[in-house]
Amino acid sequence: MGQASSSSCSTPCSQHCITHHPHEMCNQSQAHDLTSSLPDECLASIFDKLSCHDKNSSSLVCKRWKYIDSISRQRLVLLSPSEMSHSLPGLLTRFTSLSILSLKCSRKLLSIDDFSFSRIPIFLPSLSKLKLKGCTDISDDGLRAFSLNHPVSLSKISFASCGFGAAGLNSLLTNCPSLVHLTLKRLRKLDAHNTPLFDEKNRTQLNIVRLCIKDLHNARIFTPLLSASAQSLKTLIVCRSSGNWDKVFQSLQEKTSSSASISEIQIENVQMGDAGLIAISALCPQLQVLQLSRTTDCTDDGLSAIAASCKSLRKLHIDAWSRFGGRTISNDGVLAIGSHCLGLQELVLMGVPVSSLSLTLLASNCRVLERLALCNSDSVGDSEMGIIAAKFIALKKLCIKNCPITESGIEAIGSGCPNLVKLKVKRCRAISEASVRKLRVQRSSVVVSVDRGSMVLLGERMLVPQDEEITRIRAANTGRAAAAAATDVICSSRSAFFLKSRFENALQLGRRRRPS
Repeated sequence: MGQASSSSCSTPCSQHCITHHPHEMCNQSQAHDLTSSLPDECLASIFDKLSCHDKNSSSLVCKRWKYIDSISRQRLVLLSPSEMSHSLPGLLTRFTSLSILSLKCSRKLLSIDDFSFSRIPIFLPSLSKLKLKGCTDISDDGLRAFSLNHPVSLSKISFASCGFGAAGLNSLLTNCPSLVHLTLKRLRKLDAHNTPLFDEKNRTQLNIVRLCIKDLHNARIFTPLLSASAQSLKTLIVCRSSGNWDKVFQSLQEKTSSSASISEIQIENVQMGDAGLIAISALCPQLQVLQLSRTTDCTDDGLSAIAASCKSLRKLHIDAWSRFGGRTISNDGVLAIGSHCLGLQELVLMGVPVSSLSLTLLASNCRVLERLALCNSDSVGDSEMGIIAAKFIALKKLCIKNCPITESGIEAIGSGCPNLVKLKVKRCRAISEASVRKLRVQRSSVVVSVDRGSMVLLGERMLVPQDEEITRIRAANTGRAAAAAATDVICSSRSAFFLKSRFENALQLGRRRRPS
């Protein structure tokens, strides 16, 4: 959205406004203006509660309101095509207290130019957070000039689909000592060149606390950046970024003289295996949060190394799906976690064949485990639900998705887990409506969330929708959805909706192909 700097009031009484001072109100309406007696600070506090659209409208009411909005607004989001270049200085000059600026542009359009972008720190000395998305015409020169204009207060930066590469980013890292949050997404020029981020010869230590890398495909260029941030970095997120991340973590381990301060690592859809996990276990003994989702070669050996070294682990998420169907994390890895990580509070296992033995060990050793999710596992049935109900005393939230549990498993949960406050059951197709109703009556304080997926429950029987029943079933589903919404117990599943959509599309296609 663009911000227009209006010089006149939009109300009828604006014709009588005194124009020499922004605080002076219309003489005609002053007696009826309930805000005229409020100090500027109070009115600014009220404006702070409004949405961006409402602030824009309010600033057109009168000169005082426009002035209060100008000096109090902290956050501004602007569409930034090339046409905005000439008006950007005027807008930024108006909002003198701005601390958060977001510039967005469609990648199909020309964005603002280097000159306009580089002057932002001059107009916004208090800027602390900058977000650029789709600004493909901002080059290394523009980013370098921006960083040289003394953005000393800049602490959070997010770049997505922009036109600069390593040269501009290196200048920014060097000249922004207060930078603590850095997010990099889809920077194609960064992928196209082998220039490392941050010169290895530069002995300056960065103060980055949170680093997020998404959709980038040149893993090795991040090694110097990680090495320079090793003593300050707390959170590392790597998502859909190709390259050999085993070598990145091994190199980081070799170059870091002491343990890193990283306490949270999220790895999703990357090439990493046991070598990377072993390096992480040696590098980050204080690790508290680990999320592994669809990594290519992680097995029980790597997870066992994490468990043995990172005994302060509080949250563990594992999605063991493997595109190649090779060896992956199994029940042995869960046993290692249960043996060493006694302070575990949250455990999410997807596609991991959990056994009664590992569940018993987790219940015995991890006595503060409050949140548990078991998904896409054929080994989780009614007997495992019985163990959870009887032995997981501290459990508050439980999610079971796509597992072969039946009414017996639901009944066991109803009579166990004394501290349970929320239960989610998704795509467990042997669960009947009667068992869910019984649980709600038995444990009225527990929020029960049920997702029936692509199947339909009619009474006590599970039926697959037939072609001639589509209309009737949709009507029945609409009625159930309304009743469920009233009791706040229905939870959606993207996978279930996807399957349902594919099923219905196939039926419609079949109808069109039938001869008349």
